[in-house]
Amino acid sequence: MAPIYNQLLIPYIIAMALAITMGGSGTAPAFSASYGANVIRKSLIPGIFGIAVFLGAFIAGKNTASTMGGGILDANYMTFVVVSIALFSVAITLLVSNILGIPQSTSQAAVLSIAAPAFYFGKLDTVKLFAEIIPSWFVLPIIAYFLSYLAGKYIYKPMRRRGLTMLRAQNENLRPVWSTILILMSVYVSFAIGSNNVANAAGPISTMTINELGLKTESDFTVILMLSALIIAPCFGIGSSLFGHKIVKNTGKEIILFGKFEAVIIAFISGSLLLLASLVKGIPTSLVQMNVAAILGIGVAKMGAKNIFRKSQVKRFFTMWMIAPTICFFLSLLLIYLADIYGFILLH
Repeated sequence: MAPIYNQLLIPYIIAMALAITMGGSGTAPAFSASYGANVIRKSLIPGIFGIAVFLGAFIAGKNTASTMGGGILDANYMTFVVVSIALFSVAITLLVSNILGIPQSTSQAAVLSIAAPAFYFGKLDTVKLFAEIIPSWFVLPIIAYFLSYLAGKYIYKPMRRRGLTMLRAQNENLRPVWSTILILMSVYVSFAIGSNNVANAAGPISTMTINELGLKTESDFTVILMLSALIIAPCFGIGSSLFGHKIVKNTGKEIILFGKFEAVIIAFISGSLLLLASLVKGIPTSLVQMNVAAILGIGVAKMGAKNIFRKSQVKRFFTMWMIAPTICFFLSLLLIYLADIYGFILLH
């Protein structure tokens, strides 16, 4: 059994490295609003983020993990070589994004890295990918944008015009209340991240572990998934401490200056949409894009479209979102091809 455990060690190490990079990228949609509103110190973010992600993975992450573990690529093809290559491709892509300070969709990169070997082996579940997963990547950010825009135009602006004291920073009595609500919203978004993004690593390695150990039952998968999440989820906090500050600063400070009320809207809308996708359909989807879409929606409601969309930071986000998942797919496809022709892939 020792050689099997040695084989499993490699993809688990890669999965932990991936979780560190995902933690860096995922910090932005969770805490950019509260950080932009100046209600939390950056030193507190990694710990709070890591705990909430851990709880989200345990409580609400099973459906998405099942999708990543067998909904795109047939579970029998989830060998340690295939899984290692797929996770490595995601980790490298996200590492570059983190270094550049661009919040990237971990789910899009992970899905396409799994889709690459599925395409190569002719086992791609096209219905799941093209009818459920990919449409959600377009639909959910659009929903987030319009919900945020409508909330900004028809709730925030009328209340501000009426001069309600609850929206004014000068009201010292309500400052702690809004700060607490905003921090709770950041925790809520972190929980949603745990329900969705931990599965990007935990799903594939759980299925791989089941295959390599010869386990068969649904309860076996559940146990292995929980153990995998226990290993992977804390690494999100490590990634947050290493990469999170730069990305949070880019998202929270450089697009728009938040007030607390707007920040609560952003966090609630993006977190709720992600949690809904995780619980209802188990769809790995892009929280970071929903978050930025919500930021843009509230920004347009406050400042107008021209003042928001002409910002160079927004243009960088859109460019990186198109390039990074594509690079991830082709890198994974290339490595799978090389591994196959050199005889490293042994299927069950």
